[in-house]
Amino acid sequence: MTAIATDYEVVIGLEVHCQLKTASKMFCGCSADYSGAEPNTHVCPVCLGMPGVLPVINERAIEGIVLTGLALNCTIASFSKFDRKNYPYPDLMKGYQISQYDLPICRDGWLEVVVDGERRRIGITRVHMEEDTARLLHRVDPVTGEAYSLIDVNRSGTPLMEIVSEPDIRSAVEAREYLVRLRQVLRYIGVSDANMEEGNFRCDANISVRRRGDTGFGTKVEIKNMNSFRAVHDALVFEARRQVAVLEAGGRIEQETRGWSDERQETLSQRSKEHAHDYRYFPEPDLPPLKLSSAFVERVRARLPELPEAKVARYRALGLSDYEARTLAEERPRADYFEALMAALGGDEARRAKLAANWMLGEVARWLNANQADIEGFPLAPEALAGLIEQVASGTVTALVGKEVFDRMVATGESAGAIIERQGLAQISGQDELVGLVRKAIAANPKAVADFHAGKETALKFLIGQVMRETRGRANAQVVQELLERELKK
Repeated sequence: MTAIATDYEVVIGLEVHCQLKTASKMFCGCSADYSGAEPNTHVCPVCLGMPGVLPVINERAIEGIVLTGLALNCTIASFSKFDRKNYPYPDLMKGYQISQYDLPICRDGWLEVVVDGERRRIGITRVHMEEDTARLLHRVDPVTGEAYSLIDVNRSGTPLMEIVSEPDIRSAVEAREYLVRLRQVLRYIGVSDANMEEGNFRCDANISVRRRGDTGFGTKVEIKNMNSFRAVHDALVFEARRQVAVLEAGGRIEQETRGWSDERQETLSQRSKEHAHDYRYFPEPDLPPLKLSSAFVERVRARLPELPEAKVARYRALGLSDYEARTLAEERPRADYFEALMAALGGDEARRAKLAANWMLGEVARWLNANQADIEGFPLAPEALAGLIEQVASGTVTALVGKEVFDRMVATGESAGAIIERQGLAQISGQDELVGLVRKAIAANPKAVADFHAGKETALKFLIGQVMRETRGRANAQVVQELLERELKK
């Protein structure tokens, strides 16, 4: 499909459903950790929707949504309520979902994203609490070829936040960046794993197009079945182009729900889009209104950690580049390790930040990539790594030997000092110790000597390398260079 016409503008709003990490479900005592469990084993009369049972609000889930609202700059409502959202899908055991409608817990927030160097603030209309649905497992009979569906109720009733953005997003790239940043915040504050692949972070998109300069909105289409950031981006690109093509051909956009097909790389019509009145919302009669005191909100606020953008700003103020700062702050466990490593080093903050960043983005990143691990699987405590860094920084060992000691440390768990002492790896800096090796290198490499006198700079580097090899990387390279230059000029 051709690129979107430049005289059209895309308008996108995202609805993100995110499961909270709680021990039990939203309105009953069943375990919310159903991963890997046999179907229909984490169930009770409440999440099965049996008659006569009563829901009870999970306080930990309320703490989680308030923490989320605070992290997203929302106003936290002192008074809210739950509502019944009625629809007849088979994955809803009761025939309705306990959700929130006109009085959500969190509203009027925002999240900033940076796209192509431009900072954009995306408004967040609301963050409300609801319960997740059961899962439909679609099967095909191997004998008859007939399709059928099974229901697994384990997921039903899991605490679910819906985070609804304003229609402020103007491109598929911006939508993807918003999702990346939102997931980062949710993981930082520890309320959710926020994995799209595992289904605990799910996104629906509302998209329309309009002529540039228009202030009204076009007819919106909802897109579902997007299970990765790439799928969200590709679905929005396709749908924007599809809508423009329809309008350019003189057609009209129908308000509907469409599903994204990864296989066909296109959106497919599923059903006409429901309106709020179709759900017949009314207050949940089995739950009292939810009143949150200012003391409760402040207790939750006290748990709010330093958020990613604040960390990036602080790291940059310490002299790190934007790339270094963003890479180190990208995930909270990585940032926590970096902070602990800085604390274990000596000197002023700028020195500690630079040394810690160099090793985190160098040798530590190399080991993690080679072992397909994250920082939580890294075997060295920050204090142990700091011991090695100080040995290199002080000149006790060379940078080359430091890398060798690093590999032995992660393999054996020994300290840097023990490895250096046992294997005699301390740096050789004395001229008396090195001058003989320098003269030996000069005598063994007459061509390199001739090249040096002919003005070839690489010849000196070659000779330095010969001495370093002879000393197994232990020689002080600066001293070796000074000795070579002195001996070669005789």
